[in-house]
Amino acid sequence: MKDVLKTEELDIPEGVEVTIKARQIIVTGPRGTLTKNVRHIDMDIRLLKGKTNKVTLAVWQGGRKHVACLRTIKSLIVNMITGVTKGFQYKMRAVYAHFPINCIIQDSGRGLEIRNFLGEKIVRHVDMLDGVTVSESKAQKDELILEGNDVQNVSQSAASIQGICRVRNKDIRKFLDGIYVSERGTILQD
Repeated sequence: MKDVLKTEELDIPEGVEVTIKARQIIVTGPRGTLTKNVRHIDMDIRLLKGKTNKVTLAVWQGGRKHVACLRTIKSLIVNMITGVTKGFQYKMRAVYAHFPINCIIQDSGRGLEIRNFLGEKIVRHVDMLDGVTVSESKAQKDELILEGNDVQNVSQSAASIQGICRVRNKDIRKFLDGIYVSERGTILQD
């Protein structure tokens, strides 16, 4: 059954500016600006200004799956606000049994070169997506730190690193080598 109207509200914190024009959402904060185009989803997105700024999302005559888009877009805006205020940080650990994996950071954190994975001679290159930088951890051996404002770019860069170090043509229960995400969080801790 279709609902006549379903709405979601989101409060905007101090120091963050949200601009909405034709379902193009622009969030500006102390760490930078993020833009998201959600024109493919049919919903009303309004910015209410007053004592507390709010974003209201509304779906008219929506079915179950259409109404589910409300929470998705709300979560996207919350992630954008978190990104421009605190930033996102993923920590990855290199795991190996015999051959030590060498991770070489290139282009001042814009790329990563992986050597000696399972003793192979092939050199693997991973380019970071826009706004993502990779660095080596000072506190932990064989740990990489990925930082950026856009959670989708940071997580996709981490997935690209993990995916390029997948063990192929061997029993993955025995060969557990690779680079895996060990921790997710924000750059600025509460």
